[in-house]
Parts: sequence; structure tokens; C-alpha cells
Amino acid sequence: MKSIKKTIAILIAVLLVGGLIGYLVGNHYPSNQQISKSANQQISKSDNQQTWTCSMHPQIRQNEPGACPICGMDLIPLEADHDDDIDPLAISMSPTAMQLASIQTAVVGTMNPVKSIRLNGKVQSDERLVFSQSSHIPGRIESLMVNFTGEYITKGQVIASIYSPELVTAQNELFEAQKFKESQPQLFNSAKEKLKNWKLTDGQIESMLKSDSPTESFEVKADVSGYVTRKMVNPGDYISRGQAIYEIADLSKVWILFDVYESDMGWIKKGDKVEFTIASLPGESFSGTISFLDPVINPKTRVAKARVTIANPGLKLKPEMFVSGTVQAQLPKKAEAIVVPKTAVMWTGKRSVVYVKSTTDQGVNFKMREITLGPALGESYVINDGLQTGEEIAVHGTFSIDAAAQLAGRPSMMSPDGGPAMSGHNHTGMDMSESAEGSSQSEIHVQTGIDPAFTAQLTKVFKAYLPMKDAFVETNPGKAVGEAKAVSAALKSVDMSLLKGDAHIIWMEQLETLNRAIASIISLKDIEEQREAFYRFNQVFYKSLKSFGLDGQTAYYQYCPMAFGDKGAYWLSDIKEIRNPYFGDAMLKCGETRETLE
Repeated sequence: MKSIKKTIAILIAVLLVGGLIGYLVGNHYPSNQQISKSANQQISKSDNQQTWTCSMHPQIRQNEPGACPICGMDLIPLEADHDDDIDPLAISMSPTAMQLASIQTAVVGTMNPVKSIRLNGKVQSDERLVFSQSSHIPGRIESLMVNFTGEYITKGQVIASIYSPELVTAQNELFEAQKFKESQPQLFNSAKEKLKNWKLTDGQIESMLKSDSPTESFEVKADVSGYVTRKMVNPGDYISRGQAIYEIADLSKVWILFDVYESDMGWIKKGDKVEFTIASLPGESFSGTISFLDPVINPKTRVAKARVTIANPGLKLKPEMFVSGTVQAQLPKKAEAIVVPKTAVMWTGKRSVVYVKSTTDQGVNFKMREITLGPALGESYVINDGLQTGEEIAVHGTFSIDAAAQLAGRPSMMSPDGGPAMSGHNHTGMDMSESAEGSSQSEIHVQTGIDPAFTAQLTKVFKAYLPMKDAFVETNPGKAVGEAKAVSAALKSVDMSLLKGDAHIIWMEQLETLNRAIASIISLKDIEEQREAFYRFNQVFYKSLKSFGLDGQTAYYQYCPMAFGDKGAYWLSDIKEIRNPYFGDAMLKCGETRETLE
């Protein structure tokens, strides 16, 4: 009995020890199911981890969103490569990345390419209604019945009295010939014809014959009705036969002569309707049709004249009045054309590109496409080649897409053939100076991310710019250097960390060119070379002001068509008056205001 109990106790002890060992082993070494479950969880966790980077400093890598430690702009998700369904030349972007970069798209469509062209001109007399009132006999001006310009005269009105010794002699000859009238009628008729050649009427000749004494003063009568625009003689002056006494203009019809710049010649044609206003007649508007367009451009002003003929009831329109007109011009031979916003186009000076959007099962991607630009239509371009109607393109945030394309080694604006993916460079790979110059040709309107403090700082740069512009007006290279240094200091004071998203990218691109142009002005001594750098500065600075605005300041974007060998150049001013910085005193008033930036 004791032996049986001892055996049972031993078995129980063995079972307990075995169970303990099994428990310890089971918890130390997981089962196959546990191993599989743990691995799947780890893989899922690895797959869902998002990496964030900076589009301007791609060497930055973080596991969570935030600000770039170098430039302060918002980080964007680093996109992973997708399946082979995506075009290898396209760049994929997630909805989050598109939202952060403020990317907007639009469908390409067609429209009638109509451009609003502003024309400036003057009221002028109709050349066909301008007459010279002359004297038909030689002599001395005894008196003038019209003594000032602007006076109205009617046809047949006596306007002057002339003493003519030749007329006295001719009358005496007539009296002598009258004595032999019966025997020598030809001699008598010849004497009368001589007087008729001096525009004396038969009635005047008969009065002379009856008086039987010569008339010493001859009355000059107006040949036409109109306003005296020029008085060409004074009492006591001796005049010859046919010499003009007055210039008379009929102002019942006048010409409006508009200046058409060379760059707009392709848009303006005979028959176009012009709506115009006159500063001295506020509240009134006029319209007319272009009846004539000069076939030759003035070699000095580089403009052609477009003529509008208009009736002038009440003589409201007076010669030399300034006129401002607008033509809604349609491009010839382009009834329906593809038109895209300027903000969609990236331009390097040699190539123009857009980013075309496509959607696949893997998401949204963009692919760069080179296009051929046609004429500009204010805020848009006509596309001659490269796009089809119905395609969708990026119209805002194109620089962000381009930066992402370069990060991934895809074709981009400055690298049309693509390249290796970038991971450790200080920039996105594009030449910032060329990119900024490209942006100067595209109207960039920043929609978000502008801090009012940044606009105030940019306004200080504009205020520093104005004395530099005035130095070029004075053609003073030494002063230009000094004022350029003040502009450089103002640019350095601008805090780019105040900008976020697309606005930050745009400013960084523009700043590179602005600084380089200012450095050139400072280093150069020749005024013409400085003006070339000044021109490059203006191209980009205008886009900066257009993008980010001004704080309580108005700027006028002005243009001279004759600068740099008739290529034309722009500048900015705080006054409407034209003071040309590219010519100075040589052509101080050459130019016009093309745009007002409030």
C-alpha cells in the first residue's frame, strides 16, 4: 500500500515538472502562427510609415510632417514608386502633396483669341478738309479782317485788303485798250483776261470800266468756310502771287490718330472698332472704325498710325486733344484657338513647357510636355502646338511639380531628358537663376501662404528701388551703385520663412535672380551695362510685386519700345509721368504705362 502511494506521488511530481518545463518552453519560443502574425504586423507597420521631405532641400528626411530646418517651408510627403502602370516619365503626386503645394488644374479648351489692346492718340484735323487761303495778286497787305487764329470765316467773306501796283498798271492797260475796242477787240479782250487771271470777276471788271479810274486796293475773299488755324502774314507784309495768307480747316469731321506699337501690329487691322475716351470730356465715350493703317512704321518712335474718322458735331473734339482707346482685336486666321493661362506655362527663354495631368488606378501623376507659344492675350497664351482640347494641365503650383519631378529624376523644365533621382543636393537641381527668369515670363499669382509682414518687407524693397531707378534716369553710374547697395540690403532683410508652400518656392526662385542682377549693377562701372542688369532685375521684380503685392503703395509698370535696339524694356515707378531710365535726358518721355499695381 505504501509502495502504491509512493509511485503515485512520483508520477504527480513528474507531471508537474513536465508541465512547468512545457510552460516555460512554450512562452520562450512562439508558435508558427504567432511568428506569422508578428511578421505581418511588422511589415504592415513598415509599409504605412510615411517619409517627409523638403522640395527645396531633398536631403531632409523626417518620419512626420513639420517645417524644413533649413528654409522653414512645409515638408511634403516623399512619394514611393508605384507599379509599371504609371508612365516612367511622369511624376506621381498624392492628394496631400497636391494640397500642400496649392496645385490647381484646368481642362484645356478653345476660344476666339481676342485681345484687349490699349491705344493712345490725339485728335487731328482731317487733312482732306484743310485749305490754304492765298492771294491771287502780288502786293502789300493793307489790312486783315481776320487777325487771330481760331476765328470762323464763311465762303465769300472779305478777309484782307491788298495794295497792288501791278493791279493799277493792269487797269490802266484795260482803260487804254477800251479806246481801241472797236478796231482792236483782241487787245481789249487780252487786257480783261489778264485781270481774270488774278481772280477778278466780270462784275468787278465792269465796275472798273464804269469808274474809268484804277482801283488801288483789292479785296481778298475767302474761298471756303472753316476755322483759321494759322495766320501767315501781318499788315504791311509784301506778298507774291499765290502766297498763302491763312490756313483754314473745316472741323465738322476730324481724325483720331492712334499710335500702334510694333508688337501690336499683328492684332490691329483696318475695320476694327475702337472705343475711346477723352480726358477733357469726362463721362463721355466715343467709338469709331479704323479706316486707315500706316503701311510704314516711324523709325524713331517705332509706331504706326491708325486713323479713325469721326463726325464732330458741336466741335467738341479739338485738334491736339489726348485720346485713350481700346480695341478688342481678334487674331487673324484663328477663329478657334487653344488658350491656356500664363500661370500654367514655364518658360526658360528657349523652351515653353506645361505639366499634363493624368489619372490611373495608382493615383494622379503629371508629365512635362513642351509646347509652342503663340501670341499673348493679356493673362493667357495662344498655344500653336503641343496641346489638345480636353487635356487637363496644372495652372497653379507648376514649380512645385517641377521640383518634385527633378527629385525623382523625371524630365523637368531645366532637365528635359531627366536624370538620376536626387537625394543630397542643396537645391532641386534646377538652375535657380534661369528658373526665376523663366517665372518672369509667366504670370505667377500666389494664392496662399502670404504673410502681410512679408508684403510690408517687400514694399521696403520697392521704396529702396525707386532711388536706384532715378539714378538711371539721371544717367549717373556712381549713384546707381550706391542705390543698388541699398536695394541689396533691403532684399537681405526680407524674411522668407514668413512664406509657406508654393509662395516660398516662388520667392526663392525670384530672389536668386534679383540678387545676381543687383550684384552686377554694383560691380559694373559702365552705365549701359548697368542698365542691362537693371532690365533683368525689373523683369523678375515685377513678378514679385505681382505675386506678393504692395503694402499701401501703388506701382506703375512702364515700357519703352526703343530700349536695347528696339527690343523694348520695362521698369517700375511710383508716378504716372514717364521718366525713362534707359535713355535719360536723351529720350526722357519715351514710353507708356502698361499696368498699375495697387
